[in-house]
Amino acid sequence: MKALIALVPLLLVLPVHADWQLDPAQSQVQASITQLNGAAPQTHNHQVRDLQGTISSDGTLRLPLKLSQTDILERFSELPPWIGLLANTTLVTLVAQMPPEQLDNLDIGESLVETLEFRVESDMVNQQESVPLRFTREGLNEIRVTHAEPMAIDGKVLMENSTVRTVLSMLGYQEIDENVPVTLNAMLVNR
Repeated sequence: MKALIALVPLLLVLPVHADWQLDPAQSQVQASITQLNGAAPQTHNHQVRDLQGTISSDGTLRLPLKLSQTDILERFSELPPWIGLLANTTLVTLVAQMPPEQLDNLDIGESLVETLEFRVESDMVNQQESVPLRFTREGLNEIRVTHAEPMAIDGKVLMENSTVRTVLSMLGYQEIDENVPVTLNAMLVNR
């Protein structure tokens, strides 16, 4: 019994790696797309909300994305039945490495900027992108994630992807600006 009691202080000083997850209610990305095919350029904001991702104990961040997480479906009054089947299917998964101990070691109010190399897991896309992110501990079990510098997606690259081009054309975008600014605001929680 004394040996077990002696282990308690030892267990308290060992590092504990949190099981970090995105809180869907507080995690979203917004993109501003400027439509060029009208009389005058018009900018429209679109959201990907309810981001659901996890950082495993080995540091693998996995972020699956579905059509139902976007505001695109809300913009149509009637949709073909096959869209409903596709809506909750994972279209792509973003994968990166983020050592959880870096998050665990942040004090409340402290920030860390880390450039993550995201790769897209999909049958149709083979792409990697470096994204500088800011992680700020807001509470004992909460870390806010934002972009560390202005982020933008290349509009030409978007229009080269046949799936994205089809969705954008359904929304009335025939030609878009090359610069598509993106804003990330997400919350990691230790559950």
